[in-house]
Parts: sequence; structure tokens; C-alpha cells
Amino acid sequence: MSARRPVIAFQGERGAFSQEATRKLCGPDVEVLPCVRFEELFQNLKAGRAAGAVVPIENTLAGSVHENYDHLVNFELPIVAETSVRIVHNLIAPKGVKFSQIKRAFSHPVALNQCLDFFAANPQIERIPFYDTAGSVKMVTEEGLQDAAGIASSVAAEIYGAHILRRSIESDRQNFTRFFLLRTPEYARKHPVRVAEGTQWKTSLVFSTRNIPGALFRALSAFALRDLNLMKIESRPLRGKPWEYLFYLDFLGRADSEVAQNALNHLREIADFLRILGCYPKGA
Repeated sequence: MSARRPVIAFQGERGAFSQEATRKLCGPDVEVLPCVRFEELFQNLKAGRAAGAVVPIENTLAGSVHENYDHLVNFELPIVAETSVRIVHNLIAPKGVKFSQIKRAFSHPVALNQCLDFFAANPQIERIPFYDTAGSVKMVTEEGLQDAAGIASSVAAEIYGAHILRRSIESDRQNFTRFFLLRTPEYARKHPVRVAEGTQWKTSLVFSTRNIPGALFRALSAFALRDLNLMKIESRPLRGKPWEYLFYLDFLGRADSEVAQNALNHLREIADFLRILGCYPKGA
């Protein structure tokens, strides 16, 4: 790890949308550690090979990144910040390749599905899933493919010396991905987030309840009775207990405020399991 600049891990190749989120959260000159898999990203942070990690948690079109919700519980790395990135997909090919030559388009399956109108208008182009958006541009460029393109961010075109054949080919322009910045518990304690006065805060937590009538209603009433605004609730299967669930919840407010503490103490009386995943400034 660099002695001068903390390393931030993200999933994907350089030029991925996660790198754009990393720049927004940690500055344009941050040193990065690209990882192939999400689990590898969490492992690098847990082992101290990175000082932070940026992970996508949900997209306005594709929904939640369920794998990362599971990793948040398993690795116990606190959320310290969040941001959103506008997802703009571009058709990118090696320099010199024309649009009329393109017969194949590689990208992450989610990105391909977000460009269905483009493929409907260009049926001659085959959709081929790839592990990463930026990685698809890296591959077609390094292999010098003359009939193929990748779908990725404009930054990927710059990094890999490719050129954009078609810009903003996503079907829905209201396409945003929400990212979390994670730290180790030790780093989070030594480097608390400093924000301007009046900043809104969010708290993320996970809990489970007994599988009995009204259990979830009573759990959520802990927040409703205290006028705490719930921003999101997500359920995930509870491993080892078929048809039982973990509930991930975001509410507006600081976890250490009096009203939130009262709500959390109320929830602890009902829940079988409760953990605070992070308290952080609300992103734009």
C-alpha cells in the first residue's frame, strides 16, 4: 500500500463506473486497486491491503446488488459515505473501426440489458455478456478486434485508447447507481467523517425477527412511532433458516441521536439480530 496515498479498492477494470464513484468519494487523484470479484474487494479491505472500498449497492433500473448486501453482513466493514453516479453507456471500439463493421457488443449483462432499445434498432449487433463494462473495452482494444465493441463509460475509452462510436445508448436516461464507501472499523474510528453543519445523515442497519404474525409490523413501528423516515427496506434470505429473512433498512438521521437510540432500543427488544452497518452523510 502506498505510504503517501491510501489505496481504495473497487470491482472492475480501470475506467469502470465504480472508479468514477471512487473519484467522487475520495478525490480525483486517489490510488486505486481494481478487483475482479466483489468478494475480493471486501477481502482486500479486511486484510489491510486497501484503506477503503467502493461498492455498488443498488441501481435505479436493475435494483439492488444482492451479493454486496450479503458481504456487508459477513465482513462487518462500516459504511462511512455514499454517492450516486449517472450511468451513461457508450459503444466503444478500437481506433479505426467504423460503426458499420460492428457485429458484436461485449459488456456486463446489466449494462447490455440497459441498452435494449439500441439493440432493437441495430439487430445486426449480437449482445455478448462480459464480466465488466470497462473490461470489455480493454479486451476489444488489446485484441484489436475489428468487428466488436465494448459498452462502457467514456473514461474507459480514454484509458484504453479507444474511440466512441455511439454515445449514451442506454434506454433510460434516469439511470443511476448508488455506491457505498467502506472502511475498516479502526480506520473509521481514527478518521471520522467531517461534514458541514446542517448535513443530513443516514443510518443503515440489518435485523431479523421471529417468523410470527405481525413481527415485521412491530419492528417497523419502532421507527414510525418516532417519525423517523425510512428511505429503503430490503429483504434477503437468512442462510441456514429456510423461508426466514434478514431485513436491510435505511433511515434518515444519525444513529447516535436520542430519537434514533430510542427506536433502536425498541427494535432490539423485538429483533433476534440487529447490527448497525453504518451512519454516514446522505448523498445527493
